[in-house]
Amino acid sequence: MADLKERLLPPKPASAINLRDSSYRPSASGRLPFQGVDVSGLKKRGQGLRSWIRVDVSGNSQVIEVDKFTMMRRCDLPARDLRLLDPLFVYPSTILGREKAIVVNLEQIRCIITADEVLLLNSLDSYVLQYVVELQRRLQAAGVSEVWQSEGPEFSRRRGSRNFDNMYGNTSPDYLPFEFRALEVALEAACTFLDSQAAELEIEAYPLLDELTSKISTLNLERVRRLKSRLVALTRRVQKVRDEIEQLMDDDGDMAEIFFTPDSRKLEKCLSIARSRHESSRSSESAQDNIEELEMLLEAYFVVIDSTLNKLTSLKEYIDDTEDFINIQLDNVRNQLIQFELLLTTATFVVAIFGVVAGIFGMNFAIPMFDDPGAFKWVLIITGVCGAVIFSTFLWFFKHRRLMPL
Repeated sequence: MADLKERLLPPKPASAINLRDSSYRPSASGRLPFQGVDVSGLKKRGQGLRSWIRVDVSGNSQVIEVDKFTMMRRCDLPARDLRLLDPLFVYPSTILGREKAIVVNLEQIRCIITADEVLLLNSLDSYVLQYVVELQRRLQAAGVSEVWQSEGPEFSRRRGSRNFDNMYGNTSPDYLPFEFRALEVALEAACTFLDSQAAELEIEAYPLLDELTSKISTLNLERVRRLKSRLVALTRRVQKVRDEIEQLMDDDGDMAEIFFTPDSRKLEKCLSIARSRHESSRSSESAQDNIEELEMLLEAYFVVIDSTLNKLTSLKEYIDDTEDFINIQLDNVRNQLIQFELLLTTATFVVAIFGVVAGIFGMNFAIPMFDDPGAFKWVLIITGVCGAVIFSTFLWFFKHRRLMPL
């Protein structure tokens, strides 16, 4: 990984004077940095010139510098498709099938896939480097497998006709076209990245939610609010990738546009002599098989991304359940406060009776009962009994109306 990272580092900026001379110097890997590129169409640095990582069908990679208009002519793409790959803008995940290329914008993986090469914007992102490494590994492994399986007719006769059909049949995943392999690695990288993000969110979310149920505080509520915002954003990204794969699976025309490799390559491997009356039927059958291969490929990663979406949906439901539980707890506390306030109000009303009695006896007028020394005691006893009766009556009324669990 370190060697590949050093090899894929963008070259140092060159001045406008020595740009023409430096463009023909070999790179660290020994290859020409502009090999296979229309050098005459390149612009000076700072006028749209960008660094790209190119991976060919053999798994060889190199860094090239191509301007926007040269890339448009090279891949026969409109300018709006190249804007999807611009790292300065945030676009939703998209897979676009064009006449000669596939424009892929899946999370960090932003690339152009043609029939014989993959072009990625040069980046030091770990997922981009992993994509390049994995694509090189699979392409080189596929090349070794093809050489090993084409050693001679004796080997084929020993393996039998059944193995011959498996070797050159359209249902074998080892013989997918180059563009399908590149698209598969991109889908795998995007699904893996999103699934890892969902797993990290789960690890952080469940302990935090359990802590919130045991202790409701402003800090925990703020942490859960930020967590929910991240969950909503991640769910939208996962949902967009899922919808893009599903939309591509549901349209056979879009899947047919993604296949660029000529069908004659497989027919030449399978048959040495082709009959003219069967060419059209074989071509249509081969095209249908290619669509079925791509559909099975997309279906596999649709299941993966759908599983990630289910994880996020389960986490959202857990958050909703936690919020409902917290609301129930808060409602219970609120009800207890209301009950306490009701008891306090009733007790205040009873105590106010003593104030009324004291106010009456505090008036400045002559009453014969004031001359009796024991009158004050009986006033207190009668007032207290009346207050207790009134308080008990209120409690019975609250219980009868089920206003309090008494």
